[in-house]
Amino acid sequence: MSTLAPIADLESNPRVKAVFDDIRATRQTDFINNMWRYLAFDAGLLEQTWAEVKAVMATPSEIDPLTKEMLYIAVSIANNCGYCVHSHTAAARAKGMGEGQYAELLKIVALAAKTNHLATALQVPVDTCFDAGAPGA
Repeated sequence: MSTLAPIADLESNPRVKAVFDDIRATRQTDFINNMWRYLAFDAGLLEQTWAEVKAVMATPSEIDPLTKEMLYIAVSIANNCGYCVHSHTAAARAKGMGEGQYAELLKIVALAAKTNHLATALQVPVDTCFDAGAPGA
């Protein structure tokens, strides 16, 4: 259950409408998902968050769109955000992620979680060659 009551007519606020229109244009869809609908309780927070998401996730960069979505899934799993796991898994599938890739992603996430916990529990010292200033790094 949400911590906020949904707002009835979100697009009556021109700032919210402008963001929703940009989301529709950027994503080439009429669908505005609940994350944006609930963030719209504060137009400034909505604008800022959409600007950040658009800059990172919807702007061409050195990382391809599918890889970005898969990274988002991995971080969402680590942060225990069920909403983001669902929405970014759907987005990754829409960008071409197959079942084999999804299975491999989950194996990597599980392995990383395990080895991260082991390294933390053992307090393994970082090898000096891994430091950015080390020769050969």
